[in-house]
Amino acid sequence: MDPELFDAARAVREKAYAPYSRFLVGAALRTEAGSVRAGCNVENAAYPLGCCAESAAIAVMIAASSGPEDRRIAGVCIVAETIEGRLATPCGGCRQRMAEFAGPDVEIHLADPVGNARTFRLGALLPEAFDLGRRP
Repeated sequence: MDPELFDAARAVREKAYAPYSRFLVGAALRTEAGSVRAGCNVENAAYPLGCCAESAAIAVMIAASSGPEDRRIAGVCIVAETIEGRLATPCGGCRQRMAEFAGPDVEIHLADPVGNARTFRLGALLPEAFDLGRRP
């Protein structure tokens, strides 16, 4: 696991706005250009209007990009409490969002706040991702 991504995800997790679920999530990604971008979950009383940490990190990546390599994901770390002893995995929508900016071999590190972690390839988390063949 990339320690810089873990530290960024763990730090931004503390800024999450989760008054309803109290489930804080932080996500950090590294672009192919080497930039680190992070985001946290932001809930809303109108449930579907919330934003997942992974989506927030991707939005930050796009807003701060300085070129094509800064719009491609090279690695991701997601930090959240465990759920019934299991590391939290990204929702299906966030898996597809990551697939828009990363290839199937990109490593997705899932961790709890103390650093217990497991690594997956994006293709294992989302086999047969929807793809129109366009890449930023």
